[in-house]
Amino acid sequence: MKSTTRGTIAAVITGVAAAMGAAASPAAAVGTVPVPVPLEGAEQSLGMELPKIGGEIPLPMPGKPDGPRYVEGRLIPEHVLPQLPVTGGLPGAGLRAPLPHILGDQFDHVGVATPASDLRTLAPGLNLDAPLSPPNPNNGLPEPKLPEVGVLAPVLQTVPAANLGLGPGL
Repeated sequence: MKSTTRGTIAAVITGVAAAMGAAASPAAAVGTVPVPVPLEGAEQSLGMELPKIGGEIPLPMPGKPDGPRYVEGRLIPEHVLPQLPVTGGLPGAGLRAPLPHILGDQFDHVGVATPASDLRTLAPGLNLDAPLSPPNPNNGLPEPKLPEVGVLAPVLQTVPAANLGLGPGL
Protein backbone atom coordinates (compact mmCIF):
# COMPACT_ATOMS: atom_id res chain seq x y z
CA MET A 1 0.00 0.00 0.00
CA LYS A 2 1.39 3.41 -0.93
CA SER A 3 2.16 5.96 1.75
CA THR A 4 -0.39 8.40 0.26
CA THR A 5 -3.12 5.74 0.49
CA ARG A 6 -2.20 5.00 4.10
CA GLY A 7 -2.22 8.73 4.89
CA THR A 8 -5.65 9.15 3.30
CA ILE A 9 -7.09 6.20 5.24
CA ALA A 10 -5.58 7.52 8.48
CA ALA A 11 -7.10 10.97 7.83
CA VAL A 12 -10.54 9.46 7.17
CA ILE A 13 -10.39 7.30 10.31
CA THR A 14 -9.26 10.30 12.39
CA GLY A 15 -12.11 12.42 11.01
CA VAL A 16 -14.71 9.72 11.72
CA ALA A 17 -13.37 9.23 15.26
CA ALA A 18 -13.46 12.99 15.91
CA ALA A 19 -17.03 13.21 14.61
CA MET A 20 -18.12 10.30 16.80
CA GLY A 21 -16.42 11.85 19.84
CA ALA A 22 -18.10 15.21 19.22
CA ALA A 23 -21.50 13.55 18.89
CA ALA A 24 -21.02 11.60 22.11
CA SER A 25 -19.75 14.53 24.19
CA PRO A 26 -22.10 15.75 26.95
CA ALA A 27 -21.45 19.35 25.90
CA ALA A 28 -23.26 18.74 22.62
CA ALA A 29 -26.36 20.88 22.23
CA VAL A 30 -29.67 19.32 23.13
CA GLY A 31 -31.69 18.59 20.02
CA THR A 32 -35.15 19.85 19.29
CA VAL A 33 -37.92 18.52 17.10
CA PRO A 34 -39.62 21.15 14.92
CA VAL A 35 -43.43 21.19 14.98
CA PRO A 36 -44.85 23.13 12.01
CA VAL A 37 -48.54 23.97 11.71
CA PRO A 38 -49.43 23.61 8.01
CA LEU A 39 -51.83 26.37 6.96
CA GLU A 40 -50.83 26.62 3.28
CA GLY A 41 -53.96 24.77 2.10
CA ALA A 42 -56.23 27.15 4.02
CA GLU A 43 -54.33 30.14 2.57
CA GLN A 44 -54.96 28.91 -0.97
CA SER A 45 -58.60 28.09 -0.41
CA LEU A 46 -59.35 31.39 1.36
CA GLY A 47 -57.17 33.44 -0.97
CA MET A 48 -55.47 35.37 1.84
CA GLU A 49 -52.29 35.27 3.88
CA LEU A 50 -52.68 33.47 7.20
CA PRO A 51 -50.34 33.51 10.20
CA LYS A 52 -47.36 31.16 10.15
CA ILE A 53 -47.24 29.08 13.32
CA GLY A 54 -44.56 26.64 14.45
CA GLY A 55 -42.81 25.32 17.49
CA GLU A 56 -39.91 23.31 18.80
CA ILE A 57 -40.04 20.48 21.31
CA PRO A 58 -36.72 19.72 23.04
CA LEU A 59 -35.58 16.18 23.71
CA PRO A 60 -34.74 15.48 27.39
CA MET A 61 -31.46 13.68 27.97
CA PRO A 62 -30.75 11.99 31.32
CA GLY A 63 -27.26 12.42 32.69
CA LYS A 64 -25.00 10.43 34.98
CA PRO A 65 -25.74 10.86 38.69
CA ASP A 66 -23.00 11.44 41.23
CA GLY A 67 -22.68 8.24 43.22
CA PRO A 68 -22.46 7.91 46.98
CA ARG A 69 -19.34 9.41 48.59
CA TYR A 70 -17.75 7.87 51.66
CA VAL A 71 -16.98 10.39 54.38
CA GLU A 72 -14.79 9.72 57.38
CA GLY A 73 -16.79 9.45 60.59
CA ARG A 74 -20.04 8.24 58.97
CA LEU A 75 -21.34 4.70 58.67
CA ILE A 76 -23.58 5.43 55.67
CA PRO A 77 -22.09 7.22 52.64
CA GLU A 78 -23.17 10.73 51.67
CA HIS A 79 -25.84 11.04 48.94
CA VAL A 80 -27.44 7.65 49.57
CA LEU A 81 -30.09 8.51 46.99
CA PRO A 82 -28.14 10.59 44.41
CA GLN A 83 -29.64 13.42 42.39
CA LEU A 84 -30.31 12.54 38.73
CA PRO A 85 -29.36 15.31 36.29
CA VAL A 86 -31.58 15.81 33.25
CA THR A 87 -30.84 18.28 30.47
CA GLY A 88 -33.43 19.36 27.99
CA GLY A 89 -35.15 22.58 27.21
CA LEU A 90 -38.24 24.65 27.36
CA PRO A 91 -40.34 24.36 24.22
CA GLY A 92 -40.13 27.14 21.66
CA ALA A 93 -42.84 28.71 19.58
CA GLY A 94 -43.06 31.15 16.71
CA LEU A 95 -45.86 33.19 15.17
CA ARG A 96 -45.66 35.45 12.12
CA ALA A 97 -48.86 37.21 11.14
CA PRO A 98 -49.87 39.77 8.52
CA LEU A 99 -50.66 43.23 9.84
CA PRO A 100 -53.00 45.51 7.86
CA HIS A 101 -50.84 48.67 7.44
CA ILE A 102 -52.07 50.16 10.73
CA LEU A 103 -48.62 51.52 11.57
CA GLY A 104 -47.81 52.73 8.05
CA ASP A 105 -46.55 51.16 4.84
CA GLN A 106 -43.29 49.99 6.42
CA PHE A 107 -44.95 47.63 8.91
CA ASP A 108 -47.04 44.91 7.32
CA HIS A 109 -46.03 41.85 9.42
CA VAL A 110 -45.63 41.16 13.11
CA GLY A 111 -43.59 38.27 14.49
CA VAL A 112 -43.27 36.76 17.95
CA ALA A 113 -40.72 34.05 18.71
CA THR A 114 -39.80 32.24 21.88
CA PRO A 115 -36.85 30.02 20.97
CA ALA A 116 -36.28 26.75 22.78
CA SER A 117 -33.98 27.44 25.72
CA ASP A 118 -31.69 25.07 27.58
CA LEU A 119 -32.98 23.63 30.84
CA ARG A 120 -30.86 21.82 33.43
CA THR A 121 -32.44 20.01 36.34
CA LEU A 122 -31.40 17.84 39.26
CA ALA A 123 -33.93 15.51 40.86
CA PRO A 124 -34.25 15.53 44.65
CA GLY A 125 -31.75 13.42 46.58
CA LEU A 126 -31.37 12.03 50.10
CA ASN A 127 -28.64 12.00 52.78
CA LEU A 128 -28.81 9.62 55.75
CA ASP A 129 -26.61 8.82 58.70
CA ALA A 130 -27.07 5.89 61.10
CA PRO A 131 -27.91 6.37 64.79
CA LEU A 132 -24.50 4.86 65.65
CA SER A 133 -21.04 6.37 65.40
CA PRO A 134 -18.08 4.49 63.95
CA PRO A 135 -16.38 2.12 66.39
CA ASN A 136 -14.57 3.88 69.23
CA PRO A 137 -10.82 3.07 69.17
CA ASN A 138 -10.75 2.79 73.00
CA ASN A 139 -13.34 0.04 73.49
CA GLY A 140 -14.10 -1.03 69.88
CA LEU A 141 -17.85 -0.42 70.19
CA PRO A 142 -19.95 2.20 68.40
CA GLU A 143 -21.64 4.88 70.47
CA PRO A 144 -25.27 5.92 70.04
CA LYS A 145 -26.04 9.30 68.48
CA LEU A 146 -28.99 11.05 66.91
CA PRO A 147 -29.83 9.88 63.37
CA GLU A 148 -29.41 12.39 60.56
CA VAL A 149 -31.67 12.76 57.54
CA GLY A 150 -31.32 15.42 54.85
CA VAL A 151 -33.22 16.05 51.65
CA LEU A 152 -31.27 17.50 48.73
CA ALA A 153 -33.47 20.08 47.08
CA PRO A 154 -34.22 19.83 43.35
CA VAL A 155 -32.46 22.31 41.06
CA LEU A 156 -33.92 24.04 38.01
CA GLN A 157 -31.79 26.33 35.80
CA THR A 158 -32.90 28.04 32.58
CA VAL A 159 -32.82 31.37 30.77
CA PRO A 160 -35.99 31.82 28.68
CA ALA A 161 -36.13 34.47 25.95
CA ALA A 162 -38.66 36.03 23.59
CA ASN A 163 -38.42 38.23 20.47
CA LEU A 164 -40.99 40.61 19.05
CA GLY A 165 -40.57 42.15 15.62
CA LEU A 166 -42.44 44.42 13.23
CA GLY A 167 -41.45 44.89 9.64
CA PRO A 168 -42.11 44.42 5.94
CA GLY A 169 -42.36 40.74 5.06
CA LEU A 170 -40.87 39.77 8.43
